[in-house]
Amino acid sequence: MKKNIMIVEDEQRYHDLYTLMLEGTDYEITHAYDGDDAFQRLDEKLPDLIILDIMLDMVTGDTFFLYVKGIPEFADIPIIILSNSSMRDYKNLLKMDSNLIFLSKKITKERLIEEIKTKIG
Repeated sequence: MKKNIMIVEDEQRYHDLYTLMLEGTDYEITHAYDGDDAFQRLDEKLPDLIILDIMLDMVTGDTFFLYVKGIPEFADIPIIILSNSSMRDYKNLLKMDSNLIFLSKKITKERLIEEIKTKIG
């Protein structure tokens, strides 16, 4: 059974880029375009991992992160934040979840796949 990765990102170009990077892997992709959309998709299908942009419209990525980690049903879902923002600004999120991965959006395909595999195989 394919593992599901939810991409939560408000820019289509990054959905396209991450989807292209994951092409040929054994991961199924679910797309969410803002925090509200992601909340709804969590209820439809529980992802194995979430790739999250921190700077989202309406519900920000850090708010979405806090929501996910605050609900026992979702709390164990690994999250990779891909952002152009500095991790320094969000270091408190790392204190909440030591398994959180915070990386630049300038990530390579190889690094993204490597990080995903360390979390969900």
